[in-house]
Formats: sequence, structure tokens, C-alpha cells
Amino acid sequence: MDFIIAILAILIGLAICFAGYRWLWILLPFWGFFAGIWLGFTGIQTIFGEGFLAGVSGIVVGLILGVIFAGLSYLFYFVGVAILGATVGYGLTMSLFTGAFGMEPNFLIWLIAIVVAVVAAFLTLGLNLQKYVVIVITALAGASATIAGVLLLFGQTSSEDLSGQIGVFAPVSLQEGAIWWIRWAVLAIAGIVYQIMANRVYVLEPPPARY
Repeated sequence: MDFIIAILAILIGLAICFAGYRWLWILLPFWGFFAGIWLGFTGIQTIFGEGFLAGVSGIVVGLILGVIFAGLSYLFYFVGVAILGATVGYGLTMSLFTGAFGMEPNFLIWLIAIVVAVVAAFLTLGLNLQKYVVIVITALAGASATIAGVLLLFGQTSSEDLSGQIGVFAPVSLQEGAIWWIRWAVLAIAGIVYQIMANRVYVLEPPPARY
């Protein structure tokens, strides 16, 4: 099973890393669903700890938020783009504290990540940075999935360990292996550069509201 997961993660990760902007309309509802699960699960786990009840509650809250975010992302383009921007802020903040610094998630870190996420969402819409936010977030997420798949494929990690990294972009902490962070960063930068060059004159037009 880990082999299949690893191959899928690598293939899908590379596709998203280098072609995420062109797939935006397909990605938005799915990303909204993922963002809702991400926010709900990590929020409950951070506030109430990692006990059984907190885990179940986190899953339930995450699923509810996921369905809401997915529906809003499908119906309203600007909401989907705002969620993308918020995800960049939230994910990078969590990566900085829990990944690079190796800190345990706590309420203060989660609260800082939420504030950064809200600011990032407003900046994305206010400064009309939607195109570049989509490119950056798909490159980061695609690179993360690809590196995670490679780690899994060669037995450097397990699917259980990877599931514990929800809430961060990079698949390993800096203490566990700086070389993997470097590889992740290089792949993400390559995806960003390629997508910017490939979409220099290509601009997605917002679809009409679906209501």
C-alpha cells in the first residue's frame, strides 16, 4: 500500500508543482475541502491536545469545515482564492515553527498562524496577487507531496509519520534532515519559476458565480 501511495504522491505532486495554475478550477473545491480539514483538525489538536476525543472531534470539525470551504470555493471564485492565500500564510507559519524550529504545536503558534492566514487572504485579494498565490501554493504543495512520496518509496518514512505532518508544507523537520528541506525548496522554486514562465501571457478568467 505504501508503494502505491508513494507513486501516486510523486506523480500527482509533480503535476501540481509544475501545472497547478492551469488546473485551478479543478483544484479550488478540493483545496477548499483540504483547507477546512486542515484548519479544523490542527486547531482542535492544538487547543485540546492529542487524546482520542480530541482526535475524533478534530476529524468531525475538520470534515464540517472542509465541506463548507469546498462549497464556497466552488460557488464563489474570490472565496476560493482567499482560502488559497490563507493556506499559504497558515502553512508557511506552521512550517516555520514546527518544521524548521522543531517546536511542538501549541495554541500560541496556531493563533499566530491564523492571524497570518487572515492577513495573507486579504493581501491576496487586495493586491490582486491571485495568479502568483496560486502558482506559489501549488508549487509548494506539489513539491511537498513529491518529496513525501520519494521518502515513502525508499523507506525513509512511513504513511503514519507523514500523516503527523499535517499543517506544514515541508514533509520533514529540519532536525530530521536538512538535505530533504533543501531538495523540497529547490523543487518548489523550480515549479514556481516554470509556472511563471509558462503562464506569462496566460491568465485564467474568473468564472461567473455558480448560484
